[in-house]
Amino acid sequence: MRRADRLFLIIHALRGRRTALQARQLAETLDVSVRTVYRDVADLQLSGVPIEGEAGVGYVLRKGSDIPPLMFNADELESLVVGTRFVRAFAGARLAAGAQAALLKIEAVLPPDLRERSSRTPIFAPTWRDEKTLAFAARIDQLHAAIGGNRVLELGYRDEAGNPSTREIEPLCLAFWGGKWTLGAWCRLRDSFRSFRPDRIDDFRETGELFDEVAGRNLDAYLQAMRGHYTVID
Repeated sequence: MRRADRLFLIIHALRGRRTALQARQLAETLDVSVRTVYRDVADLQLSGVPIEGEAGVGYVLRKGSDIPPLMFNADELESLVVGTRFVRAFAGARLAAGAQAALLKIEAVLPPDLRERSSRTPIFAPTWRDEKTLAFAARIDQLHAAIGGNRVLELGYRDEAGNPSTREIEPLCLAFWGGKWTLGAWCRLRDSFRSFRPDRIDDFRETGELFDEVAGRNLDAYLQAMRGHYTVID
């Protein structure tokens, strides 16, 4: 667990408590040592978080004080909730889990009225997944990881007419078009940018080669090239 996440969870655990919370309890919850909890609490106190208590006694937030809630209005919160639902429905498992974790953290520090309103947002996206959609989500995760690692891929690909080809690509980005994904890449076969449909990829593998970002064939250049074909909303 990242240290920033631990600090957030310590504050959240102390919110609204009337009795002191022992460092041992925090350590068990966070799966860290008691010494780590002591150090984290001390750092929070030094940064101005109103935590009272000490090692061996326990910790509470100072009476009459609280951590200010995040300043989201109702429309902003609804946008976050809806965005999270869409990510969970259509993205890979890695992004879906991250979106859900982020929303839980946001809701943890919301005032009760906004927290209740977020649960009643009437815009949904399907989150049930069969074997086929789970396999596709795993593919999105793998492509996402390859992009982040600058890993060259070899694709077995079929075009719109079903014609097969083998492509070696430098993957640059993923885009979701409200029903279909595309993989933006530099295609070494065509020596130019191409957008590939992940659902038309028969198979792919990492070649073991890493590519460097080169002006004229990197993400910025790809997006610029796509602006010549589509209206892009930044």
